[in-house]
Amino acid sequence: MVKIGILGVGTVGTSVANILEANADIIEARAGKKIVAKSGVVKNLAKDRGVSIKLSDNPLDVVDDPEIDIVVELMGGVEEPYALVKRALENGKAVVTANKALLAYHRYELQEIAGDIPLMYEASTAGGIPIIGALRTGLSANHIESIQGIMNGTCNYMLTNMINNGAQYEEILKESQELGYAEADPTFDVGGFDASHKLLILASIAYGMDAKPEDILIEGIENITSTDVD
Repeated sequence: MVKIGILGVGTVGTSVANILEANADIIEARAGKKIVAKSGVVKNLAKDRGVSIKLSDNPLDVVDDPEIDIVVELMGGVEEPYALVKRALENGKAVVTANKALLAYHRYELQEIAGDIPLMYEASTAGGIPIIGALRTGLSANHIESIQGIMNGTCNYMLTNMINNGAQYEEILKESQELGYAEADPTFDVGGFDASHKLLILASIAYGMDAKPEDILIEGIENITSTDVD
């Protein structure tokens, strides 16, 4: 049996725990082992998360638990997750993370610490395609000439509506927030930071680039008007 601990049982973490439980038979048949979520970490224990796993507000209850085989990091942020992922790897635990900001800043350090211990992050960038596994394995013998694509769904939705429907920036931003496509504070998306982190992760795999977000030009869509896209 493989036991998983989840750092950050929010919207995504709750889904991970519930999917592992609901699809346990399918997952076991495909993986060849029973995989269960043992425990998770939240900031507010008083809030109902809708999960059956044991919850704690101390991340070390997961990271230092000798029974946990895999740590799933879904906290967000950079430095706190970095310290916890580093500690988990040093404890010999495999790590799965969807944290693109963490990887944009610390992927190489964590990969070096991990050594032969699995450090997986398919969900961090274009997980629905998926692309990271393809670059690391199926395309590993190829010269990658360029990487192009839609890196941020929020910007894609907004710009598509500005181009096709003549929507104004503020108007379509408000609509995106109401639909749940944009956060209450949309800076990470519309400022270009989300896309830059994803590009850095892909470039590091395809070209061996060891760059940080501050090393590249980042320009968002905040100042684009309908006139610009006509």
